[in-house]
Amino acid sequence: MPLIPEEPQIHESAQGPRATPASGRTAPTPRPVPGPRPAAPSRPGRPGPQRPTPPVQRTPRDVAKPGPSGPAVPAAAAAAPQIQLIPASVESALDSAEEAVDLLLESGRAPGDVLVITTGAQHPWADHELSFGEASYWAQHDAGDDVFYTDAAVASRAATRPVVVVAVNGGSDAVAATALPLALSRAGALLIVCGDPQRINSVLGAGV
Repeated sequence: MPLIPEEPQIHESAQGPRATPASGRTAPTPRPVPGPRPAAPSRPGRPGPQRPTPPVQRTPRDVAKPGPSGPAVPAAAAAAPQIQLIPASVESALDSAEEAVDLLLESGRAPGDVLVITTGAQHPWADHELSFGEASYWAQHDAGDDVFYTDAAVASRAATRPVVVVAVNGGSDAVAATALPLALSRAGALLIVCGDPQRINSVLGAGV
């Protein structure tokens, strides 16, 4: 009789567990896979160390680019005072200066802003105040509360005021040649010269 080959036998150790026979038995529920363990809560009152906040990164457009350094700009020079010429004779120069002072005060100038210089006879106010002594006279100048009248010979002692009025009411050309540049240096904003225009121009050597 011919030999019938035997069927190979399958062992559990090689093929795993046997299949559940279809007999109504319930298959065992698989055990859940454990997940990650929760972090341990921090102890009350003692917070854990905190990482410092990283600095904000500035984008290139936020970075200020240094500009080219240009030459230093010099300070603006002080503006020269305006010069106004009022034609007047030697006899009427002082009266013209008085009228100019009145107009200045009416326009809103404070009396202490005005200095009046005479090249000839002194103003009656200066004669009157000097009768009380030079100390009292110059004390009123230093106070700066009123219009101050002075002679060209001592005008260099006067301080700068916004407006200076010069009455060319006499004196030599040399006195006028000294008084006018001095008055210009004492005027902060405006210089008013009352006198003969031809004489003033000839003394200064140029039109005023």
